[in-house]
Amino acid sequence: MLVQESQEQEGSAEWVACLTYKSVATATPRVSDLDRLANKARARNRSLDVTGMLLFEDGCFLQTLEGPPQAVGAVWSSIQRDQRHAHIEVLSEHMAATRLFSDWDLLLEGRFADLHRGTRQAAKAPPAIAEHLARLVELALNADDLALNTLIAGLAEQGWTSEAILSLLIEPGARALADAWLDDRCSELDLTIGLSMLQLAGHAVRYIPSAQSIRNSRYRVLLATAPGEKHMLGTTLLADQFLASGWQVDMAFPDSEEALTNQMNAQHPDAVDIGLSDAMPRQHAIEQLRSTIEHSRLIVSEHPTVVSVGGRLFAEAAATALSVGADHARQGLAGTSVRLAELVRKSRLD
Repeated sequence: MLVQESQEQEGSAEWVACLTYKSVATATPRVSDLDRLANKARARNRSLDVTGMLLFEDGCFLQTLEGPPQAVGAVWSSIQRDQRHAHIEVLSEHMAATRLFSDWDLLLEGRFADLHRGTRQAAKAPPAIAEHLARLVELALNADDLALNTLIAGLAEQGWTSEAILSLLIEPGARALADAWLDDRCSELDLTIGLSMLQLAGHAVRYIPSAQSIRNSRYRVLLATAPGEKHMLGTTLLADQFLASGWQVDMAFPDSEEALTNQMNAQHPDAVDIGLSDAMPRQHAIEQLRSTIEHSRLIVSEHPTVVSVGGRLFAEAAATALSVGADHARQGLAGTSVRLAELVRKSRLD
């Protein structure tokens, strides 16, 4: 498919194939296992002029490959035969004018729940991405919305997908702004304005409807901030994604648990996403969020609703979702509409 598409691109010799997939590990690898896997993949990728990124977390792999279409196809065929993982799902497959990981034959990032090590293994972002992120944060703090939109539009023209812009720039940018405030490097007003700038920039991201769109159109989602939550970046950006995927979208910015449960009772959504701040950790909000979800389930008991939670707290510790009674914790904005559609379908079959 990518080979055929490359032939239709003007100046195809300058374009690269990009493929992103996720899968589930058939056995939990050790840090040394992942190191060996990465070293072998780097040697293979280098010989084929393939670059990319591999993330392992909570028993799942997420990998992006980019390079000449035939080379990416060869690597992909090998990956599909690999018995170390299963439930392989392609998330994105397209052609792009430039690479995101041009300096990396394989960027490996792993997050391990290893009690003996008690550490997170992580590689630094490729220099090009780090530079774009630093520029994004600088423009947001300076409230330069014109330059921000120009930056986002330029990356889109280079082949950056909406998922890449959200995952590699917008969301890390929000956390970087909050860290600057926590370190007294900017004021609370600067933080608020900066997040508003990122929200505007995020709305400039174009979402391409997926094959799921027609099937999703019968679903209704309520996108809400957690009661009293002031930061609404993730909630508002999710609206663009769900609308592009054909969902019926309602939004709520409740100041109390009662206000949220009343809206759920009135609308009976198939799914609700409750978002904490995408910038601040918000550990103190756990107890209140647990109460909100518990009461929400009582309200919609006759109409099963999939409950999703999001925000920096869950991006950095997805297992926290279990402690608040949610069905799903989004570790990022990208792909949320597809994941919730899967959970809604499953709930209807159970």
